[in-house]
Amino acid sequence: MIDWIREPLGRHDLFHDVIECLVAALEAKDVYTSGHASRVADMAYDLAKKIGMRGNRLDTIHIAGHLHDIGKIGIPDQVLNKKGRLLPHEWAQIQQHPEIGYNILRKSKRLDRMAKIVRFHHERWDGKGYPKGLKGEAIPMGARIIAICDTIDAMTSLRSYREPFTWEYCRQEVAFNKGKQFDPVLVDAIGDLWGIWEKRYSTSYNKERYLL
Repeated sequence: MIDWIREPLGRHDLFHDVIECLVAALEAKDVYTSGHASRVADMAYDLAKKIGMRGNRLDTIHIAGHLHDIGKIGIPDQVLNKKGRLLPHEWAQIQQHPEIGYNILRKSKRLDRMAKIVRFHHERWDGKGYPKGLKGEAIPMGARIIAICDTIDAMTSLRSYREPFTWEYCRQEVAFNKGKQFDPVLVDAIGDLWGIWEKRYSTSYNKERYLL
């Protein structure tokens, strides 16, 4: 007799599995972000921990990092995976993904804090970001953290339209945008994480280049 009884998943395990499924759904749609969400989440975790975050706040930022691009599920494939420069109307569609992600996640009241982080992860310290043009400390801390990590991973990984930038070049660009695009306190806080991230992720990027 076949035993169909299975040990029930704990709430934490079920939550984790749902997150993994959402990320997998996005990566199935956008081949060039494979692994991107996990790297951003782990870097955000490192940086948040570096500035003293602990417990639920740290976990929230880590999970939000995994889900920061989930709104791209709502972007047309021909725009999301286009090779070459986006036209203005296509770029406007891409810019909708934080709001789409926010609307997906806020369906659950328990994900409200993560939803807000996802909504504002493309805001800039100088107020020139999107979708709301928030400035400085009006941007949630989790969103400020993910903004830096998202940029670092995007610059140092392979894309269909360009080779990856070097880690040194990326470091210079982040420093140049201190107080402009990025929270200056967070830029300074990265410190020795630059070397740790370069060592950790260079191998995975090389593997991606081979696979693509």
